[in-house]
Amino acid sequence: MITIRNNTRLMAEIDRIAEVAGYLWTKGWAERNGGNISVNVSSFLTDDEKILPSLCPSVPLAEEVTELCGHVFYVTGTGKRMRYVAKDPFANGSLIRIADDGKSYDIIAEQAIAPTSELPSHLLMHNFVRRSGRDNRVVLHTHPTDLIGMTHCKPFLNSEVLTRTLWSMIPECRIIVPKGVGIVPYEIPGTLALAHATIEQLAHHDVVFWEKHGILAVGEDVIECFDAIDTLSKSAQIYFSARMAGFEPEGMTDEQLDGLVEPFGLEIYG
Repeated sequence: MITIRNNTRLMAEIDRIAEVAGYLWTKGWAERNGGNISVNVSSFLTDDEKILPSLCPSVPLAEEVTELCGHVFYVTGTGKRMRYVAKDPFANGSLIRIADDGKSYDIIAEQAIAPTSELPSHLLMHNFVRRSGRDNRVVLHTHPTDLIGMTHCKPFLNSEVLTRTLWSMIPECRIIVPKGVGIVPYEIPGTLALAHATIEQLAHHDVVFWEKHGILAVGEDVIECFDAIDTLSKSAQIYFSARMAGFEPEGMTDEQLDGLVEPFGLEIYG
């Protein structure tokens, strides 16, 4: 019998996911069952592990994901709390395998935990970034209080304005989130409309705000995705701290921000 817990590389990655889930909870970004994580773990699995039998009937997808055929993902479960994912990721999430035609998925380990209701959105995003040639294995969605707060202010629903404001609070924000942030106007959570709107923003950004809902990051590493959101949150906190003190923060000048580009090999935004 194949026991995936004997796969040390896979379990190390699962431990990293659990670590981030714990951070999301302690940060106050994962109320109740808020937020979700999906990670492409195919590269950590042996050939035998990739063909483990399904634990339940195949589940059809609303849209096919042909770039992901045969790929295996760890996905947090629907209705599951991040605080419990942190303690026991396999009791609160599962490994799913995309069918060879990209039209359905099977749950293959360890328990028949139904994936997050936003799985179709996650898979469409994974499909898009893979088709774009980007090795972004991770989609991380969470609910940072300060960042969501900014989306309740109409001027910040402009990507350039929001990016410039957050970048200007601390140099590390320009460095760690070099592509700036995208904005998706409010859509009902879990819908394909939200997924497609997000994909449009992922063509230019690695981090996308969902108005009055949350934030999403894609990347090669789950810790790096967390760090990007955490850095943006720090910038938001600096901004709000200045406003609560009674003044509009000056922020870094364009010259100061542009001065970071060459030393850190950053992309030019816009």
